[in-house]
Amino acid sequence: MATAYERYNLHTTTEKFFIEACDEGVDAVLVIDRVSNEMTLTGKMDIPPSAVTRPICGIMGTLRLVAGMYLIVITRKRNVGSLLGHAVWKAVDFDVISYKKTVLHLSEIQSQENKTFLSMINNVLNTDGFYFCTDFDLTHTLQRLANTSPDFHEMSLLERADQRFVWNGNLLRELAAQPELHKFALPVVHGFIVMKPCRINGKIFEWILISRRSCFRAGVRYYVRGIDSEGHAANFVETEQIVLYEGAKTSFVQTRGSMPFYWSQRPNLKYKPKPIISKTINHMDGFQRHFDSQLLIYGKQTILNLVNQKGSEKPLEQAFANLVSGMNNGMLNYIAFDFHKECSHMRWDRLQILVEAVTDTQDEYGYFMVNSEGRTLAQQRGVFRSNCMDCLDRTNVIQSLLARRSLQSQLQRMGVLNVGQRIDEHAEFEKIYKNAWADNANACAVQYAGTGALKTDFTRTGKRTRWGLLMDGWNSMIRYYKNNFSDGFRQDSIDLFLGNFVVDESDGPTPLRVQKDWKFLTLPIIMLVAFSMCIICLLMAGDTWTETLAYVMFWGAASVITATIILLNGQDFVDAPKLVHKEKMD
Repeated sequence: MATAYERYNLHTTTEKFFIEACDEGVDAVLVIDRVSNEMTLTGKMDIPPSAVTRPICGIMGTLRLVAGMYLIVITRKRNVGSLLGHAVWKAVDFDVISYKKTVLHLSEIQSQENKTFLSMINNVLNTDGFYFCTDFDLTHTLQRLANTSPDFHEMSLLERADQRFVWNGNLLRELAAQPELHKFALPVVHGFIVMKPCRINGKIFEWILISRRSCFRAGVRYYVRGIDSEGHAANFVETEQIVLYEGAKTSFVQTRGSMPFYWSQRPNLKYKPKPIISKTINHMDGFQRHFDSQLLIYGKQTILNLVNQKGSEKPLEQAFANLVSGMNNGMLNYIAFDFHKECSHMRWDRLQILVEAVTDTQDEYGYFMVNSEGRTLAQQRGVFRSNCMDCLDRTNVIQSLLARRSLQSQLQRMGVLNVGQRIDEHAEFEKIYKNAWADNANACAVQYAGTGALKTDFTRTGKRTRWGLLMDGWNSMIRYYKNNFSDGFRQDSIDLFLGNFVVDESDGPTPLRVQKDWKFLTLPIIMLVAFSMCIICLLMAGDTWTETLAYVMFWGAASVITATIILLNGQDFVDAPKLVHKEKMD
């Protein structure tokens, strides 16, 4: 069985890094030359006594910045639980270590750019949700792992991993090029994992939820929508619910992802920027690539499109429906459900309309199941692909309801639930289940939108509350600020981390040197001064009310006119990505 090393020591000298595998009976040391960047394999005898030593938990990989190469290591991990006897870890802390001993070879501008790039890398590393396992493949579902050849199991974890979900794939390129070093390479997934021992009817079982975020077309809420030319959808997440009981195991998989055609929704200071469908690109090409891939991996697809069927979201729903109709594939089923309209005025019970509408389809798709003897009893033959605008809040609510229905069947079939019993009759498990799905929603939302999810009060309690509405308002305000004034930096960070932007080895200028237009600073200052003067005139009245009114009207008009100009040119005032390629911006 393929494994990576579990424990490491990092020995540092002025010329080299020595990364020692500390597993029992192992004599393997990865040597990285800090001058030539060369990587070689040696034994423990070659570690110099003078080296500075510290324990590390794993290698994320290496990356070139302006100052040269950097080594990224995991310095602290936390155990999440055990999956089929394999320890699953969450990477908690990281260290980014320069090969170079000094940055004196850089100019002042280069030094500043290097600091900015470093802060970008740390921005991604500090986004919660990196997980790894040294002796199990977290990138694949249980069903995919069961349907593999013997050759697959002989491959290293890095070679056999599903590249869609290896977030440090770009960082591991140097290690990947040398097969003898593969046991030092840890494929790391990004998303959410929760593992809970649960009890129903005195029977103890393990309930697991895994969400894997795709690193293809990854990014932040408004800067990455739709698909790219390869058919990769923005914010694509594969979510697998697993039950383990007395040697038997079941798995139910769902997916989510942006509507898979060419559309954008660039921030422009408005609360909800208008989505724009591209008129210049053939949508069917990318759409077909996306679903050809999905059908190959998952089998039949039922699309649950939860966007509004009126207003600015309506053209997107119509475009999606037309493309499905145009593809004319019997394995593709499309259902549009206007979530906000159906659940307006707190009528959240109406979500059952959708659940009941897909009951027969869900029964047809089934789930993956293996009995305690290792015999496969059932395969999942299709998935529900859910989406809303962001594939976050509405999507997570629906996914949790479909997963609950599948779980009901799984637990009855495994003998945990008695005939006629329902999950919601068991308060202790019900609390675990609802909180885990709400935590999943929050993790996915923070990674894509920058804040916790909306509507999690319903996921946690089964009811929509006024406190939940207030929290949604607060999160919406934070989203607005981040989407307009900090997401350009976050998008650049992800592109740099994933290798969508590569720092040039030459000493030429980087895109960071692009200067803002003059009006970016001038107009907000004018608006602030005008607004301040308006307030001052109100507080310090003139000799007559007409004089005061004239001053107030003048400065008030100046602030309103300036604010209008800013809003009309909103895209010039938001924090836009600097490193991103043109095709990502379309």
